[in-house]
Amino acid sequence: MTLPEPVDPAATSSSDSDELYRLALARTDRSAGFYNHNVRIDTPDGPVVVRIPIPGADTMDLAIWPEAAVVRAINPVVRQSPRLIRASTDPAYQVVEFITGDVLDAVAPRGKRVPDHVLGDVGSLFRQLGGVPLQHLPALPEGWPADGDTATFAHRLSDVTVGVHTRFRDAFGALFTALGFPSDPFETILERWHTLSPRPFRLLHTDIHRKNMIVDAGVTHFLDWELALWGDPVYDLAVHLHKMAYRPDEEDAAQAAWHAAVPAESAVQWTADLAIYLAHERVKSAIVDTVRYTKLITARSESPAAEAALLDKLTTKLTAAHAVWRTGHHPDRREVERQVRLPR
Repeated sequence: MTLPEPVDPAATSSSDSDELYRLALARTDRSAGFYNHNVRIDTPDGPVVVRIPIPGADTMDLAIWPEAAVVRAINPVVRQSPRLIRASTDPAYQVVEFITGDVLDAVAPRGKRVPDHVLGDVGSLFRQLGGVPLQHLPALPEGWPADGDTATFAHRLSDVTVGVHTRFRDAFGALFTALGFPSDPFETILERWHTLSPRPFRLLHTDIHRKNMIVDAGVTHFLDWELALWGDPVYDLAVHLHKMAYRPDEEDAAQAAWHAAVPAESAVQWTADLAIYLAHERVKSAIVDTVRYTKLITARSESPAAEAALLDKLTTKLTAAHAVWRTGHHPDRREVERQVRLPR
C-alpha cells in the first residue's frame, strides 16, 4: 500500500484521505483518549494525524456538535489549534494538521510547574474563544438553554453525570458504596445550581488539560475539541482548574488570566460560581473515573506502573469528592486498590 502523490494538504481529495484512514486503521501504535484514536501518518507533504472515533466508547461527557465542524469554525479566530484537512462521516474520521512539539503532560505532569508561557497562552485562548460568533458554529441542539441561563446550562451538565451514575449503578454500585459514596451523590450539587448568576454564553472548550496541550518553542497549542459547548464561561475555567491540578500560585495566575481575558459581564459573581462548578467536577470525576479506571485495571490492559498511577489519581479524586460531600471520609490508597481489584 502506497501513499498518494504529494498534494497540498488543504486540497486533499476524499480518495487520498480514505487511503490515510486505511493506513491508520492498520496501525497498532495509536494514541488514544476516551473517545478517539489518534494516528500519525507521514505523507510526502509532512505528517498528519488521522483521528478515528473509538467504537463503543462509554459516553461520560456532554457533547453537542461534530468536532470537525467546531474546528472549521474556530480556525480564523483560535490561532493555536490544529487545522482540519478533511472530515468524513462514513467512515467516521478526521485528518488534521500534525502539531510539532511535546505534550504538556510529558514536560510538566501533575505536580510539576508548567512552563512560564502556558498560563498566558491559556488566557489568550479564553480571550479568543469569546471571539467565535455563534452563527459560525453548528446549530445548537433543540431546546438548548437561552443565552445567560446558567442554571439550565448547569443542569444539562449534571444530567449527563447523573445518567452515568445511573447507567453504571448495577455493575458498580457495590464499589461506589465501598468507596464511601453517599446514596445521593448529587444532592449538594443540584441544590446549588439555581444560585448561579446569569452570564452571556460563549464558545467553551471544556477539556483544556495537560494531555490536550502541545508546547513548542514557547507556544502552546490546544487539541481535542469534541467536547466544545456553548455556555457559561466560568464553567470552562472550572474544568480547566480541576483537570490541571496546578500549584496554588499557578491556580491563582490562571484565574487572573481568565479574568483578564473575559469582559466584565462574563465575570459577574464568578468566584462564588466557580466553586459550585468545581464541586460538580469533583463529584463527576469520582464517579466517572471510578468506572473508567476500574475497567482498565480489571482488564489488565495497563502496565503495573500505569495501574499504580491510576490508583493514585483515583484516590486523589475520591478525596476531593468526599470534601464536597462533607462525609469526613479520607480514602486510603491501599483500601481503594483492594476494592477496585475485588472480583465483581
